[in-house]
Amino acid sequence: MRVAVLAALFVSLLPGALVSQVDVSPEQIEVGRKKAEYCAGCHGADGNSELTDYPILAAQTTRYSYLQLKDYKSARRKDEMMTPVAAQLEKQDMIDLAAYYAAQRPKGPRIQAGEGSVPFKPDPARVAAGRKKSAEVLCTMCHLGEFAGQNEVPRVAGQHPEYVIKQLKAFKTGARTNDAGTMSSVAKTLSDEDIVNLAHYLASL
Repeated sequence: MRVAVLAALFVSLLPGALVSQVDVSPEQIEVGRKKAEYCAGCHGADGNSELTDYPILAAQTTRYSYLQLKDYKSARRKDEMMTPVAAQLEKQDMIDLAAYYAAQRPKGPRIQAGEGSVPFKPDPARVAAGRKKSAEVLCTMCHLGEFAGQNEVPRVAGQHPEYVIKQLKAFKTGARTNDAGTMSSVAKTLSDEDIVNLAHYLASL
């Protein structure tokens, strides 16, 4: 039943050109799972990464994950790990992976501790400051309430704070530009303190 409900949601989030190529039946989710085995070393077997500089992909919107893989492949977004991986992917691989990760349940953010990681506990004062800043810059206009994301706008609720900080700083400095300018414009208004506060707030959701 849960897979059937998710299937309808996935298809509604995909660009029209992709809808006919997406099959989110249990069998096709299994196809995505098998393809994701290669990704498990960094992102976890179910999209819940233990390495906090890699994003949690579980429950990410299908369209966003697909577009990011596409951007890595075309070099619109660059990363020393992801660029060569995406270069080997065909369009259907990207769709299968995106659908698989969207069907997974997120387990919450973590923080590095020694050689491993432990659950992250947001600082209440930073959470409050981050909530206030997010309202000031109108984050939910794109990311929606509770930052669940929509279409090509990512889910950032419950994301590792280390990864959030890394990406906001990349948008701010221009190191990352595959956002049509929206995130770059917002990030340039943020101080380093704002960025940390937002990371704590998002991790609390």
